[in-house]
Amino acid sequence: MSEDASASPTLTELASGDWLVFEQPLSERMRAYLRIDFLYNQALYHAHAQSQWGSRASVTSLLDILAITSRADTRADVLKELERQIALLNDYRRRSEVDADRLQSLITNLTRLRSELYGSGSAYLQPLRDSGFLSAIRHRSAIPGGTCDFDLPDYSYWLNLSSEARETTLKTWLVMLRPLCDSIAELLWLTRQGGRVRHETAAGGVFNITFERDNPVHLLRVAVPRELGIFPEISGSHYRASVRFVRWHGTDNRPQQATENVPCQITSCHQL
Repeated sequence: MSEDASASPTLTELASGDWLVFEQPLSERMRAYLRIDFLYNQALYHAHAQSQWGSRASVTSLLDILAITSRADTRADVLKELERQIALLNDYRRRSEVDADRLQSLITNLTRLRSELYGSGSAYLQPLRDSGFLSAIRHRSAIPGGTCDFDLPDYSYWLNLSSEARETTLKTWLVMLRPLCDSIAELLWLTRQGGRVRHETAAGGVFNITFERDNPVHLLRVAVPRELGIFPEISGSHYRASVRFVRWHGTDNRPQQATENVPCQITSCHQL
């Protein structure tokens, strides 16, 4: 491994058009957070669509979030993490080199999110889970094509309402998810911002990394120059990870292992 601190870009530079950034969660909590954040943004995007297909996509994303949150007490887990982050940030008050205004802004935002999520109550998603309308869609969604018009006439009727009526209903449902999803988005932002960026070269298209055992990594971000036509396949755990770079050959051909040395940026995120 070679490291050149002076060549390491900032996270903003990594997100620019010159780089493609790929993320790999290395813990179950991070995996759940990334999925919920992805689905919530997808649901919000399609909720404003004028077409029935957009409304269908928003409902599907909402049901997927309900499925994920039903497997564990995600709300309690997020509240605990918000508390931990607030305590960590409060510790920075003692450091003279810290931007006090910026620090206070972060603490205020996290405190607000914690209050909103706590105020939502432990049964905040129960109206969605008790909805016979959504339950029928969820049940039929397990069948390929199971939400066709002839399978769910009530769903078909709702989809044929005006786009304004559908958007109002979707907004009512998504508001119930907002305290949780906004909190997760903020925690993910803190995690990414706290990542350590390194410039590396993957010899022969393969890069292995071992993390400190007393400071486990929860999220690994790998960036490659866009013009290389290469993407990473990442596997690993809290303590080690393997990155194999493969070359894109279109949708009709399988990607092939890159054999040349590949320049990349590795960001290890320990925050969560």
